[in-house]
Amino acid sequence: METRRPPSPSPQSPPCDEATDSSPAPNTPRAPLPELFAPVPGQLPPLEQNRLITQGYLRIAHALQAILDPDFRPGGVSRMMPNWFAFAPHASQEAGKGMLGADIADRIIDAAQGEPSPSVQHALDRAGYNAPQRLTVEALSLALTWYGLPRDVAAALASLQGALNLEALVDPRTLWITAQRFAKLYMEAPGTDPLAKAEAVIVTLERCLNEGNVLIFSDIGGAADAYLTWRQEVGPAPAARVLVEYSLPGSQPAEAQRAYSFALEHAQEVPRPSDFGRQLPGTSSASLVVAAFALYEQARESSPLVRDALIGVANNFLAWREQFHAVQPAFTPPRPRLDEVPRAELMKALTPVICLEMGPAEWKFTDYASTQRDRDGRLLTSKATEYNWAVFEERWPPILQSFEVGYRHPTALWVAPPPLVRPDGKLTGKG
Repeated sequence: METRRPPSPSPQSPPCDEATDSSPAPNTPRAPLPELFAPVPGQLPPLEQNRLITQGYLRIAHALQAILDPDFRPGGVSRMMPNWFAFAPHASQEAGKGMLGADIADRIIDAAQGEPSPSVQHALDRAGYNAPQRLTVEALSLALTWYGLPRDVAAALASLQGALNLEALVDPRTLWITAQRFAKLYMEAPGTDPLAKAEAVIVTLERCLNEGNVLIFSDIGGAADAYLTWRQEVGPAPAARVLVEYSLPGSQPAEAQRAYSFALEHAQEVPRPSDFGRQLPGTSSASLVVAAFALYEQARESSPLVRDALIGVANNFLAWREQFHAVQPAFTPPRPRLDEVPRAELMKALTPVICLEMGPAEWKFTDYASTQRDRDGRLLTSKATEYNWAVFEERWPPILQSFEVGYRHPTALWVAPPPLVRPDGKLTGKG
């Protein structure tokens, strides 16, 4: 088969329509479904790109689950083991929350251009920030002022994490270490005045999250679109045919076959296979993606116990490609930009507040860290502050744990993320 490359962004791709009061929620797939993979126009604001990506993931997740679950209908709920794309809309939503925090921080900085705020409360008021996490954001803001940051700057940097898991900052050790890290980022940021230095921190977070989100969707979303298009042409295909006929840039049939055979042999192991750098040396992540789609096809024909095991390994194959190939360059770019702060240090500061909401289910990084050993043995540092989400080896195990939470609550994953709302009450998809 001729290699298909994922579609490239097209400025002609129209954004999805907003829902009216009588229509489904904005992120709920309609029937009949539109084109599965709608390339994201690069000229759109990051929050609008995020909305389209979340919707695109939802469409792909429903299409793939219909292959695995004969009783599932797109737009409905599946009780079966979910495919990787069922997690993706929720992960995209969390990235969107970070971008929303950057949007709020920008509003605070813009308002401060004309007149500095007399208090952090006033700075937040001017941006219309009245979220339930307001008191915790104020506490972080005040901690930042004790490091000498101006009130508007402190409020802006604190609001960057205002849509994430602020419960982590209830621990005073986490609050103070987070404040210390953000203060250091600010003091070392490029810029000739306090507001410009704060803007450097803000723009770094927005770019980091947006670039990672777009890269993942273009790469793995494009691969899924290519696969579903191929499958529509050939019909339901046995795994052996997928491994021979379906390909991606960088994949090799022999590598994909080796990964597939490895999965069949080790799928029932506990914990689930995940250390693919050691277990499948020399196998490209693109070949893992091909093997993942073959495993989905094999799972469809297997008993429930075997089916779930194969889906789990397929999901890990896709997640490995996502994290190792697509996300890592966004967190640690080979050529840092001069107008940014170090992305890895920024992600380290944000690590304790990372979470993943999956409908009524939720995974929090603090819950993961609480089950791990105390890495530095110091009582004055909380466990959650001892990790850096930008480091693959420190990010991979908690991601796998978040999958297990989703597997225990499979129906929760089919609750579409609600639209993100700005402080002024407008949906992020509207001007």
